[in-house]
Amino acid sequence: MNMLYSKSARFDTGHALTEDELFKLVPSVFATEPHSSRSERFQAIPTIEVIRELAKEGYGVVGGQQAVTRVEGKAPFTKHLLRIRKMDSAVKYSVGDTVAEMRLKNANDGTAGYDLMSALFRIACLNSMVAMKEQLDSLKIRHTGKDIIPRVIDGTFTVVENSKLALAAPEQWSQIKLDREESLLLAQAARDIRFGEDAPIEPIALLTARRREDADRTNLWTNFNVIQENVIRGGLHGVKVDANNRRRNVTSRAINGIDQDTKLNRALWTLASKMAELKGVRID
Repeated sequence: MNMLYSKSARFDTGHALTEDELFKLVPSVFATEPHSSRSERFQAIPTIEVIRELAKEGYGVVGGQQAVTRVEGKAPFTKHLLRIRKMDSAVKYSVGDTVAEMRLKNANDGTAGYDLMSALFRIACLNSMVAMKEQLDSLKIRHTGKDIIPRVIDGTFTVVENSKLALAAPEQWSQIKLDREESLLLAQAARDIRFGEDAPIEPIALLTARRREDADRTNLWTNFNVIQENVIRGGLHGVKVDANNRRRNVTSRAINGIDQDTKLNRALWTLASKMAELKGVRID
């Protein structure tokens, strides 16, 4: 997903989105009450309160996306997805580096619970990948129950503390060498997840590097990044043959939906993790 990314929140400036910028980009973050369609049992989880608590510990929002709704009056409460990062001006990043982040999904109209996930952001592109593994924490809280805000804040900081574990993947997976057959198997599995087994997109298309630094596809980390970007950003070409043997060129679409993006990212991470385990490497 090409998540909206403020020019003032670039990785090399150490500056997060201000609340004014955030309001223009993702206004539903500021909802403090549930949408009128919700029952009395529904408890609002104000995302802005979480953001302000995290800001006290040096974390800031560096990207965001809000779902589109056709229901009048729901836009200020609807689903949103944020990228959150430790804002450390002393750390200098370069293209090719990987940064630990969190992705926070929430809504106060009943379309999503509070979901905080460990993630990685690769500076070579604007894609953020969800890092899901048994050892990596994620936090899911429904909009019901007592003392919901303290539970959200406490659980959020647990995920924050453990999110840096995801950074083991770039180092460990870049040491795992894949031959052509293994790369194609990985690409085929990813193709099937995204498009289905009968899709006209060939697995080799998912291994086509979009930038020069990804041309070396001999290790798992590079393979994973190339595949992930191709799956999420779309633009892959194939030929579809119908029942009358007529051929039609097709092009895959970019993933823009919040839920589909999260689901695909989780599936691709799990797929790469399984390949790493087959090669004898687990993220500790």
